Amino acid sequence: MSLTRAAGLVIYRKTNDIIQFLLLQTSYGEHHWTPPKGHVDPGESDWVTALRETKEEAGLSEDDLEIHKDISHTLNYQVKGNPKAVVYWLAKIRDPNQKVTLSDEHQDLKWLPLKEAQEISGFEDMKKLLAEFHEKALKIV
Repeated sequence: MSLTRAAGLVIYRKTNDIIQFLLLQTSYGEHHWTPPKGHVDPGESDWVTALRETKEEAGLSEDDLEIHKDISHTLNYQVKGNPKAVVYWLAKIRDPNQKVTLSDEHQDLKWLPLKEAQEISGFEDMKKLLAEFHEKALKIV
């Protein structure tokens, strides 16, 4: 079994002194909620994948974001018995009121504070990642 790689950005905004995370709901499968992310194409770096997928899935480009390239975390888990690794970088949206444009892969989006984002994400490793990124965002906002 070969390792599947994916990459994305955990995007946050600060409104009224509250940090909120952007989560997208898939339009397929179990309609789970995740930050923008996707599979790494052959010959593509994790970084390029994260930028491409964020543009495709949320309509946000690198210019729309302040990406904290030194803050990343990789989640390792199994999907249908196969290993998967997803690297996420933390990114702040420059304009907290900017419109997010969903792709056909997603049917809804929400900006949520930490606890609600953790609840809707459903997975323990994502809950821990959001908590870790929340702590780091508090220090740089």
